[in-house]
Amino acid sequence: MIIRMVMIALCMLPFTFGEKAYYKQELIFPLQKLHCHGSSIVTMKDKLLVCWFYGSGERKADDVAIVASYKKSDNWDQPFILADTPGFPDCNPVLSLDPQGKLWLFWTVVLDNRWQSAIVKYRYTKDYQNKITWEWQGNVHVKPQRSFAKHLLSGLDEFVKKYPSYAPDLEKKTLDDLKADEEMYYYIKKKGHDKLQQRIGWMTRIHPLWLPSGKMLLPLYTDAYSVSIVNITSDYGRTWTTSHPIVGYGNIQPSLVRKKDNSIVAMMRENGPEHRIRLSTSVDGGTTWSAVSNMPLLNPGSSVECQVLKSGHWLLVYNDTYDGRHQLKASLSDDEGKTWKWHQYLEKNPQGRFSYPSIAQSDNGAIHVTYSYHLKGQGKSIKHVEFNEMWLKSE
Repeated sequence: MIIRMVMIALCMLPFTFGEKAYYKQELIFPLQKLHCHGSSIVTMKDKLLVCWFYGSGERKADDVAIVASYKKSDNWDQPFILADTPGFPDCNPVLSLDPQGKLWLFWTVVLDNRWQSAIVKYRYTKDYQNKITWEWQGNVHVKPQRSFAKHLLSGLDEFVKKYPSYAPDLEKKTLDDLKADEEMYYYIKKKGHDKLQQRIGWMTRIHPLWLPSGKMLLPLYTDAYSVSIVNITSDYGRTWTTSHPIVGYGNIQPSLVRKKDNSIVAMMRENGPEHRIRLSTSVDGGTTWSAVSNMPLLNPGSSVECQVLKSGHWLLVYNDTYDGRHQLKASLSDDEGKTWKWHQYLEKNPQGRFSYPSIAQSDNGAIHVTYSYHLKGQGKSIKHVEFNEMWLKSE
């Protein structure tokens, strides 16, 4: 009886004895000249689905569309159009499968070729096994709290005392004269109270977080104010509420993970002078957020993603450089991000740019990561790598 109970317990562990470390890599399509970026991946029972944006540029190119491909066996299918708003750039797609089995697509449409004019669209369907037929499409409306401007302005003066280059003379410069680093100060000072600007300019990038209650937390960010926010739905997109902003003067593209105590951690791209992954925590389901702090891990101004694996360990994929996207690292934590004990490089090549990772895990434990794969002078693609935890620990 005791032996039988031990054997049952061992069968329930998230690994098998004799499991070997493995790693596989492939390009989803051959290197080519057109721009491809911002991939998102989901795993299904018998296949993978990956999407990305593709065209002659990004926000300034009106031909940019959302493209996708299935991998049903050993090969990727011919890419197909997933979303295309005629005459407007479609960017930053995000895929998700909800607890009811619906496939969601979120993406950003840029209205006047500036990120500050973006709006978020979404579609969902249960009909995606062979050909995707969308059942519904709508817009994700963002309506910040009345205290939004107060949160933005609080601490801004202290920030620019530390980093004066972020505070231009607004009496002498127009918006068109400003450098990228100066735009945040302009928008907070001049348009922090502007109701329209508060409600547009928000963009997607990272998978939403589904809570056990069925609530979905959709992480968003804006390049106008250079902050993040979370849109929350408890009824599968019929209605939305908006969190208080996550304000750190350069913290964007949040990746959300839930801890065992039900608090939620946001790890964010650095869009300011800190050169570190930014961090904030919510203890009320994503409505309010702590002051933004810095993780010890480097960030050169590039997207990160973190996910909780089936083992309970946290996987973080990020560019571990002070400047540049020529290195892409995967790090594993067994203590909910307090320490990162295991590391493997997915890419390390000074002639390349490897960025915007997206993570998913299959039912069998296989870990999948896709990311932008750009080689200088050779072209661009989206790369897919597959590995297991044993490989991460085999350094």
